[in-house]
Amino acid sequence: MEVEVELSRIIINETADQQIIVLSELDGDRCFPIVIGMPEILAIDRRLKQIELPRPMTHDLLAGAIAAMGGRIERVVISDLSDHTFYAVLHIDADGEKVEIDSRPSDAIAVGVGVAAPIFVDERVFEKMQMD
Repeated sequence: MEVEVELSRIIINETADQQIIVLSELDGDRCFPIVIGMPEILAIDRRLKQIELPRPMTHDLLAGAIAAMGGRIERVVISDLSDHTFYAVLHIDADGEKVEIDSRPSDAIAVGVGVAAPIFVDERVFEKMQMD
């Protein structure tokens, strides 16, 4: 089962290599952080603020390529947690065909927020977070 979440916090620390995003359950109290890199957090922040750049960055390029091929990003799913590493999947509707693309959560979220795609977390991820 997938649980809808929101990107509730973005913590940018320019003096550190590791940055933090926090995903919070929409209809509940659970939340968890994901540590990501500086380029990804800046891409997420820029896309959330709808800051346009003169040329497309990588996440803009991917979203544009998906759209140009007739696809639509339906949702981002944080699908697993294994050995302290999160996994994500971009779910795309390509003219009625469902396509799933394996991704790092930071990249999936950066692409997804730019097109206002909802973010979900597989219930197993919440369960694994409670075990740690």
